[in-house]
Amino acid sequence: MSVRRKDGLGGRAAIAGIGATEFSKDSGRSELRLAVEAVRAALDDAGLTPGDVDGMVTFTMDTSPEITVAQACGMGELSFFSRIHYGGGAACATVQQAALAVATGVAEVVVCYRAFNERSGRRFGSGVRHREPSAEGATLGWALPFGLLTPASWVAMAAQRYLHTYGLTPEVFGHVAVVDRRYAATNPAAYFHGRPITLADHAASRWIVEPLRLLDCCQETDGGQAVVVTTPERARDLRRPPAVIAAAAQGAGRGQEQMTSFYRDDLTGLPEMDVVARQLRRTSGLTPAGVDVAILYDHFTPFVLMQLEEFGFCGKGEAADFVAGRSLPINTHGGQLGEAYLHGMNGIAEGVRQLRGTAVNQVPGAQQVLVTAGTGVPTSGLVLAADR
Repeated sequence: MSVRRKDGLGGRAAIAGIGATEFSKDSGRSELRLAVEAVRAALDDAGLTPGDVDGMVTFTMDTSPEITVAQACGMGELSFFSRIHYGGGAACATVQQAALAVATGVAEVVVCYRAFNERSGRRFGSGVRHREPSAEGATLGWALPFGLLTPASWVAMAAQRYLHTYGLTPEVFGHVAVVDRRYAATNPAAYFHGRPITLADHAASRWIVEPLRLLDCCQETDGGQAVVVTTPERARDLRRPPAVIAAAAQGAGRGQEQMTSFYRDDLTGLPEMDVVARQLRRTSGLTPAGVDVAILYDHFTPFVLMQLEEFGFCGKGEAADFVAGRSLPINTHGGQLGEAYLHGMNGIAEGVRQLRGTAVNQVPGAQQVLVTAGTGVPTSGLVLAADR
């Protein structure tokens, strides 16, 4: 049974700094160096030094361990370090872990980071080539022999069912791609800066795994991103206005597997994100009408539509029309389809910029931002709020 009451974390931690490397297809340097550059940039943004840091959080898939990054950055003693599993589903949970540490006094300044050469090095999109024996590997064994070898193929199964159930065609996914690329086109940090697309461009792009086309799939990126979490009280004395963590949640649904939850009764939704949505609402009190900006994890366009439906922005099967109506600013940095694929960490940074009023595609008066992490896997989410 999932949590059924408001938790005590909301408002007890804040994001005080954000920093990133450039986003590219060939960084020309190690993943450790990317991590260090991003961490140092985030600390500088906050007006802190490496010596102020006493906690670190990253992903299990990261090749740069917390203590190695700490050493390379010139940090001292650490009282807290942690890693979150499930790929992109970990993004917002890294901030949740940091907030838990800060709220309980285990640490005072915690840095969350992600860095990889995901284009020039290991490319996740190339699929499963080898796995060490594990329970997760055994589960994948029911899908791999039938040709479901890549993330795109795993998502395509659910996407196909979604279209069938609601009587839709693959063109509906194009609305997400067009919105993301429209924002990316005006974002100088985005890989697709200056390159918007149309629905016709989406429909003309080649098939990857039906019903997914090339422009339904996120790009592969080299880069690093980091955020600094501390108490709201300390954050108020630092260089930038704090983004208060009004709520943070993780979620895994019934019948949950890692990207291959094909044995559920219904494949047209994301039960793991529903768990997150319910807890974010309980803790923050936020309703869909109160969301000023939504930064939704967009590794594949169909799962953006399903997220909108899980959070109650629209009815089931209605999300494509909702996106087309542009009543809610979504992925104002360009998302992972348009800016960079950093396992969702760059989306958290965009949420902070919106609350500071410094985003390239600024939403006037943004006070509350919803940020989500990877879908199809156990996932996480945040509600970030302006300091009042």
